[in-house]
Amino acid sequence: MAEVSIRWADVKDAYGVATVHVASWRSAYPGLIAQHILDGLSISTRAEAWTRLLSELAFPSYAGPAGTKPHRLLIAECGNRIVGWASFGAGRDEGSSDQGELAGLYVHPDFWSKKVGHALMLNVEQELAADGFQSAYLWVLFGNDRAASFYESHGWRTDGGEKIGDAGGTTELREVRHVTALNSAKPPTSSA
Repeated sequence: MAEVSIRWADVKDAYGVATVHVASWRSAYPGLIAQHILDGLSISTRAEAWTRLLSELAFPSYAGPAGTKPHRLLIAECGNRIVGWASFGAGRDEGSSDQGELAGLYVHPDFWSKKVGHALMLNVEQELAADGFQSAYLWVLFGNDRAASFYESHGWRTDGGEKIGDAGGTTELREVRHVTALNSAKPPTSSA
């Protein structure tokens, strides 16, 4: 496998981001999200949405510590192929703007267990710490044991927080919160 490089996303990355998004959902969520939702995912539709988001500087800004940047997107590449991505920034949930949030981390199934997620995670944690956050949280779909195990292997722990989200307005999804303390001395695995 080629070495993984991490960089900031650009609007030209929308199709690659969408490809990872759809492939990872279809591989990770059968039995957790209704199959008709997974079957209805479209790379071209997701690419259009990502084009809009990335052309608007990725994500809207949320209140956070002084100097906090808006939610951002890191890309993981092997060769010239986008194989993963992570979105993060100030917490979006009520009362969480003083915490960092890992809003999404997805890796193409062809690259699972090949250190791509690890490289993204280390870079996200470093960026959140550099933004002044002392801690961070993320939400994991209940029953997604593979993801929960990955986050726990990186020191994230459940704290009892749960919420009900939705997928396409038709399916309720139970999510479990994981939290971690951020260490500003933790080095990134690649330059971002």
